[in-house]
Amino acid sequence: MSEIEIDDEMYDIDAVAKGAWVPGPYGAGDQLGTYNEVTPEKRAAAWSILEGATRVQTINLGDVLFNGYPGFGDRDYQQQLVIAGYAPPEGYGGISKGTDPMGATRLSFHEERVQTTYNIASKVNGLLHCGVEDLFYNGFRGRDIARDHGTSDLDVVSWGPPLVTRGFLIDVVGLKAESGENVFEVNGRASLEGNYRITLEDLEAACARQGLPAFEPGDAIMIRTGWNNLVRSDPEQFLSGAPGPWLRETRWLASHRPALLGIDCWVWGTLDPEATKGFYNACHQELNMRFGIRFGEGFQFEELADSGADRFVLTHTPLRAEGATSSSVPALAIATLDD
Repeated sequence: MSEIEIDDEMYDIDAVAKGAWVPGPYGAGDQLGTYNEVTPEKRAAAWSILEGATRVQTINLGDVLFNGYPGFGDRDYQQQLVIAGYAPPEGYGGISKGTDPMGATRLSFHEERVQTTYNIASKVNGLLHCGVEDLFYNGFRGRDIARDHGTSDLDVVSWGPPLVTRGFLIDVVGLKAESGENVFEVNGRASLEGNYRITLEDLEAACARQGLPAFEPGDAIMIRTGWNNLVRSDPEQFLSGAPGPWLRETRWLASHRPALLGIDCWVWGTLDPEATKGFYNACHQELNMRFGIRFGEGFQFEELADSGADRFVLTHTPLRAEGATSSSVPALAIATLDD
């Protein structure tokens, strides 16, 4: 990957639309992006984080889905219970497939009917998530790959084997809570203020405070803001803004060639108009198109932070849906429980 200027200079949109970022950093035709950095050797080395541990903990980094989970635009999650083999309770609004038990064993059962978009709650956005006009990562054009059911290239199936790599949590809200600056309380927990721009200095200070090692290509780097604590208590405020990095910080993170970036807001990147200057989601375009980096949004890091683990083995196995461009299957953190 060529030298990256760690600044806020906006890229030339016209040049990008004409192919300035093509071919991508991993060569013409590539569909893996920075997943190329997760080699068999990288996967093996990731387990060194647990070296010497006699006890480990597994922590789900996904938020709990519920009907009406707040989503951007018309994104929605709705789930109905399906029952069979017994009479439903009074006022039941789900689906009943019959009250008579089935067969000699008098079988009854439950299942669910779900209507949703993969791009809601805790999800990983693939390299097709954002482009400029009809141009996407590595020169793939929307008009060439769009199909009724999804896309013919760069879909979730093309992501390769499940992700296993070193994971790190940059606890920015933990850093800020120590001074009380730029934070507020949500149900007894700290959150960064809405639209707060996480600066490069914040990231470096948090890494130093936690004693995190230098990041290496193929790592998964997560940023905790506390913003996801608003999901249930104030969904309108949750969707009204988001703290996060902007171009300078995103480029600094990208310079480490991470396999995956993640944040606990519904969107990557601050929505502060003083920072964005109207260039909405410019970080998305850079991560996907320029650097070939997938990024997760809506992750849940509170249990991870409470456990005291800020370095872990991260695993992620997306739902292998042909044509899908993102996956709402959550990631998993495996960390030591030893002092």
